[in-house]
Amino acid sequence: MQKILIIGYLGRDPELKYSPQGAVVAQFSIASTERWKDKNGELQERTEWFGVKAFGRRAEIAGEYLHKGSRVYLEGRKRTESWDDKKTGAKNYRDLVYVDRIEFLDSRTNGNGSSRAIQRATSQARFQRKRHRFRSDLRSGPERKSRHPGAMT
Repeated sequence: MQKILIIGYLGRDPELKYSPQGAVVAQFSIASTERWKDKNGELQERTEWFGVKAFGRRAEIAGEYLHKGSRVYLEGRKRTESWDDKKTGAKNYRDLVYVDRIEFLDSRTNGNGSSRAIQRATSQARFQRKRHRFRSDLRSGPERKSRHPGAMT
């Protein structure tokens, strides 16, 4: 099992793309800076950039609430994508983080509202999915028998 955890800032606004089937994908970059003191006591830092993709509802939420400079916490997994260069025919590769979980760390996002409102929206979406699964289970489960002995089933 692999898991990548990143805390960082968006380097650009999420770019949303839609497949012909209607699936949504958000692509953006995250910068994460590591700071430490060297053996001479001087402050050092190194910034790493990560390409990120989110799918489905996570992509919609990222597109709606995140913008360049937003601070986020991401959990995901590393994926390597490849493609052929049309001019040279060479095979190219890039590593991306596919998002499994995202948390907004800004106290306010884009001036549109508090992160609390965003958390409520994602919470509500999660509740709707669970409710839908529960209803599906009820429909596909065994037929219920009446508790009343004389009742017809």
